Amino acid sequence: MLAATAMNLTHRIKLSVMMFLQFFIWGAWYVTGPNYLSTIGFKAEDFGTMYSVGPIAGMIAPFFVGMIADRFFAAQKVLAVMHLLGAALMFGAVTVMKSATPSPATINLFFFAHMLTYFPTLALTNTIAMKCMTNSEKEFPGIRVLGTIGWIVAGLTITGLKFDTNIGMFYLTIGAGVLLGLFSFALPATPPTATGPISVRQIIGLDALVMLKNRSYLVFLLSSMLICIPLAFYYQITSRIVEMTELPIGLTMSYGQMSEIFFMLVMPFFFVRLGIKWMLAVGMLAWVIRYALFAFGAADEVRWMIILGVVLHGICYDFFFVTGQIYTDQAAPKQVRAQAQGLLVLFTLGLGMAIGAKVAAKIEAQHTPPISVAIARVLPEKAGAVKALEERMAAAPVAEKILLTGELNQLVLAIRSELSPDQQKALRKAELKSIAWKPLWAAPAIFAAVILVLFAGLFRPKQKV
Repeated sequence: MLAATAMNLTHRIKLSVMMFLQFFIWGAWYVTGPNYLSTIGFKAEDFGTMYSVGPIAGMIAPFFVGMIADRFFAAQKVLAVMHLLGAALMFGAVTVMKSATPSPATINLFFFAHMLTYFPTLALTNTIAMKCMTNSEKEFPGIRVLGTIGWIVAGLTITGLKFDTNIGMFYLTIGAGVLLGLFSFALPATPPTATGPISVRQIIGLDALVMLKNRSYLVFLLSSMLICIPLAFYYQITSRIVEMTELPIGLTMSYGQMSEIFFMLVMPFFFVRLGIKWMLAVGMLAWVIRYALFAFGAADEVRWMIILGVVLHGICYDFFFVTGQIYTDQAAPKQVRAQAQGLLVLFTLGLGMAIGAKVAAKIEAQHTPPISVAIARVLPEKAGAVKALEERMAAAPVAEKILLTGELNQLVLAIRSELSPDQQKALRKAELKSIAWKPLWAAPAIFAAVILVLFAGLFRPKQKV
């Protein structure tokens, strides 16, 4: 009995470290990346691509990797290989960022390759953890909360090292990826459980589609996908309104994960009293409130409204996504649980976020004036050349427009390089203040409200999970 207890404690510690590093890697760059990349030529359209390549990778990779973990190789070894490859690919992206002419398109290709290795690990870590548990509803939140702590520590580290707006955040990501890759070899053994002949159906993950026969699960899955469209606005844009109000970016963005810890720990209490449907509905309602706060808070630079909107991320994430992971694990047949988690990742962090990234980019572009507007406010003598080039771009055919875009990026980079630190800060502030924040944030608030109403009316589980 004592040996069994010691083994369980050992597993818990290892799984906790795994979750910590898993989300440290993501938190080290995913939210604050735009604060640096926007200074080397990234525009709204480039951020739309940046935040859609990951979800596209999420639609391609998880089923295949999940099938490998279900049938052929120990999940912890697959996890190790994925993270080591991911670290190498992120190093490739950093190499391009440091070049004399950083190309957003090339950088995004490296991000895509990195995400091909990272997104499958979201499902793999859940699978490894849950296979070591006897009661996932009670045990999983306590393990998963370490992932939230990992994201918080990443944000605090970024701010502490002053990486909020520079390339250092990506080096931090690389180091954490290598560390988790090596550590994964020491995780509890998680051998494959599926047996029998393999088919094309299993290779592409179609076995998990049996879940869609459950009407309640189908409604949940579609709602999860749709709610990820407004979620893209949060990851893609929020750090820039934090920067505009001159709050510490990494620290402030980590407030959402700090609240996530609290709600993760009280989830068992709410499970008993609310059940699956109202856990999910409360999470959706928090999204509506959050974006309404951003709409009014960003427009007038009201710090407390922006901070409160970030803090609401704890309810938004825990009550919807963590609840959904547990619901999926309980609803899925044992032999396809890894693929079922992959199915959830595909519909949410894959399809939903891919659509959301493009929608967010389009709406951001609609409410963002040309860079010459901001330059004119700080350096009016430099604005003429920039504006002339922008006018040429507007009238140019597609092929020429691509060339002119590169020329414009180089001109703006040259102007930035000539500025003093105070002038650079003033220009950056002018860029952010020129965006029409209120209508921008109103869009995801309204969309989330519509999804909430539809979900509440259509989701009727036969029993409380």
